[in-house]
Amino acid sequence: MVRFLYDQLAEQLLQEQIRLPDFDQFWRDGRVVLPEAATPFVLFDDFRRDPKANPLGTPSGRIEIFSSTIAGFGYDDCPGHPTWLEPSEWLGSKLAERHPLHLISNQPGPRLHSQLDPAPLSMAQKVHGREPLWISPADAGRRGIRDGDIVLVRNDRGACLAGAYVTDAIRPGVVQLATGAWYDPAEPGRIGTIDKHGNPNVLTLDKGTSKLAQAPAAHSLLVEVERWDGAVPAVTAHEPPVILEGDVPHAAE
Repeated sequence: MVRFLYDQLAEQLLQEQIRLPDFDQFWRDGRVVLPEAATPFVLFDDFRRDPKANPLGTPSGRIEIFSSTIAGFGYDDCPGHPTWLEPSEWLGSKLAERHPLHLISNQPGPRLHSQLDPAPLSMAQKVHGREPLWISPADAGRRGIRDGDIVLVRNDRGACLAGAYVTDAIRPGVVQLATGAWYDPAEPGRIGTIDKHGNPNVLTLDKGTSKLAQAPAAHSLLVEVERWDGAVPAVTAHEPPVILEGDVPHAAE
């Protein structure tokens, strides 16, 4: 796949008289330096020079601050003009009195979403086999949490265990738990059971960003974090399934 993408890029750049080394050379070198463009890229350059001759792809051909189309839908959570709408959960809400940390569930660095979660690169960044929760020294100190501790991340929707990564790289009041750790319930099949591995899906809201967009709203949620002092359950998410031997009854047709 990497070779295919590289060769595709090389073919595109060749049309601009830019010749890249072959893939094997690139792979040995580990990098390729692209030449600077003769003229810098300017967004909407043609439109800025002559708006009539180079209209945009909007109904008016211009930059639109208001959309009559979107306004016509009548959505209460997506008006026809840019505006600030209060998120379902945020640090300025009353809910923050009980859940005072804003959780960011980012895309992971050592894997693609949940793909290759058991791979060595992904496992190397885990804390005691669990997804790391980034937390500031100030927030960790107030909760008696030290770097490397197992912590419970919870709100009214669910809870999961994670490994504390105490760092100045995240601001106070915010914690970060990447997506993609394979779901590992302590009691499979029971609603409300704790996830042992650090999957933030048990914490997130089950709603879209708006009636129009329906994008995931995974960054708008509040949690509380506390040190886990109980018995630490083993992570079993990556264990292979049990293979049943002998005759297995089939469901009635």
